[in-house]
Amino acid sequence: MEKDFYTAQELAEKLQVNIMTIYRYIKAGKLKVYKFGKEYRIDKKTFSQFLHQNTYGKQKP
Repeated sequence: MEKDFYTAQELAEKLQVNIMTIYRYIKAGKLKVYKFGKEYRIDKKTFSQFLHQNTYGKQKP
């Protein structure tokens, strides 16, 4: 079964950044999340949109 969500830790590993960077993106409102108790979950589609919005340089058509 494929997961539809990432944890903050999984995103940090995927992007090769410190988990605090992910938490700063969340706090700044740059990354929309679902919060369950003290845990955050990031929808895969939302993450894909986040990457697309934060892409620099020219895109090939």
